Amino acid sequence: MPASKAQQKAVSKYMKENYDVYQIRMPKGRKDEIKAHAEAQGESVNGFINRAIAHEMERDTAGEG
Repeated sequence: MPASKAQQKAVSKYMKENYDVYQIRMPKGRKDEIKAHAEAQGESVNGFINRAIAHEMERDTAGEG
Protein backbone atom coordinates (compact mmCIF):
# COMPACT_ATOMS: atom_id res chain seq x y z
CA MET A 1 0.00 0.00 0.00
CA PRO A 2 1.54 3.36 -1.02
CA ALA A 3 2.19 6.02 1.59
CA SER A 4 -0.44 8.71 1.98
CA LYS A 5 0.30 12.34 1.11
CA ALA A 6 0.31 13.18 4.83
CA GLN A 7 2.79 10.41 5.55
CA GLN A 8 5.05 11.53 2.68
CA LYS A 9 4.94 15.10 3.99
CA ALA A 10 5.79 13.94 7.53
CA VAL A 11 8.76 11.89 6.30
CA SER A 12 9.99 14.82 4.20
CA LYS A 13 9.76 17.17 7.19
CA TYR A 14 11.60 14.68 9.42
CA MET A 15 14.39 14.28 6.86
CA LYS A 16 14.83 18.05 6.49
CA GLU A 17 14.98 18.53 10.25
CA ASN A 18 17.34 15.65 11.02
CA TYR A 19 19.67 15.11 8.06
CA ASP A 20 22.03 17.07 5.85
CA VAL A 21 22.26 16.04 2.22
CA TYR A 22 25.53 16.16 0.31
CA GLN A 23 25.74 15.31 -3.37
CA ILE A 24 29.02 14.01 -4.79
CA ARG A 25 30.21 13.38 -8.32
CA MET A 26 32.54 10.61 -9.37
CA PRO A 27 33.73 8.94 -12.56
CA LYS A 28 31.31 6.51 -14.22
CA GLY A 29 31.59 3.03 -12.75
CA ARG A 30 32.89 4.16 -9.37
CA LYS A 31 29.38 4.16 -7.91
CA ASP A 32 29.01 0.46 -8.70
CA GLU A 33 32.41 -0.29 -7.12
CA ILE A 34 31.42 1.52 -3.93
CA LYS A 35 28.05 -0.23 -3.79
CA ALA A 36 29.67 -3.65 -4.23
CA HIS A 37 32.24 -2.91 -1.54
CA ALA A 38 29.59 -1.68 0.90
CA GLU A 39 27.45 -4.77 0.29
CA ALA A 40 30.49 -7.02 0.84
CA GLN A 41 30.92 -5.33 4.22
CA GLY A 42 27.25 -5.86 5.03
CA GLU A 43 26.33 -2.19 5.04
CA SER A 44 24.54 0.40 2.96
CA VAL A 45 26.37 2.78 0.66
CA ASN A 46 25.39 5.64 2.97
CA GLY A 47 26.68 3.76 6.00
CA PHE A 48 29.94 2.91 4.28
CA ILE A 49 30.53 6.49 3.14
CA ASN A 50 29.80 7.86 6.62
CA ARG A 51 32.14 5.28 8.18
CA ALA A 52 34.90 6.07 5.66
CA ILE A 53 34.58 9.80 6.32
CA ALA A 54 34.64 9.31 10.11
CA HIS A 55 37.70 7.05 9.80
CA GLU A 56 39.64 9.58 7.72
CA MET A 57 38.68 12.46 10.00
CA GLU A 58 39.91 10.49 13.02
CA ARG A 59 43.18 9.71 11.23
CA ASP A 60 43.64 13.35 10.27
CA THR A 61 42.96 14.53 13.83
CA ALA A 62 45.26 11.90 15.35
CA GLY A 63 48.12 13.21 13.21
CA GLU A 64 47.80 16.70 14.70
CA GLY A 65 49.56 17.92 17.83
